Amino acid sequence: MKKFIFSAIAALFAVTAVSAQDAGNWAVGPKIGIYTNAGANGAIFGIGAAGRYSFTDTWRIEPSLTALCKKGCSIDLAADVQYLFDVAPDWKVYPQAGLSANDIGDWSCGINLGAGTDFTINRNWDLTAGFKWMIQTAKKYGWRRNPIIINIGATYKF
Repeated sequence: MKKFIFSAIAALFAVTAVSAQDAGNWAVGPKIGIYTNAGANGAIFGIGAAGRYSFTDTWRIEPSLTALCKKGCSIDLAADVQYLFDVAPDWKVYPQAGLSANDIGDWSCGINLGAGTDFTINRNWDLTAGFKWMIQTAKKYGWRRNPIIINIGATYKF
């Protein structure tokens, strides 16, 4: 059993190392966001990081982790699928849909729907901006809090 687990881990590292050599398949970077309609006294500021993996030239997944700067410790975990449209050689727009879990009020899960854009600065760096609506399961004070998140960030492409 130990040999099997070791072989599986070695194969995972080998596949990851090979695919990371393809330009544009992996990207990571910081992002900041404003969570509006979150039920607090005003908007909530968030700071975090996102990773991107491109399956094809048009499809990619973006998992992210954001620390929410409000009273107490709070996080937002999300994974979104994006479909890229080329607007110009260095500019892309995308709709996105995904899943999220956070503890803005109480722990809740939800569905993300939104859109965004990427602008290429150079071969390895993109600026990114977007928004998404989080449709959540938690009910606070008898009605739902479904925040709209506006974010900006940068990504470094490997």
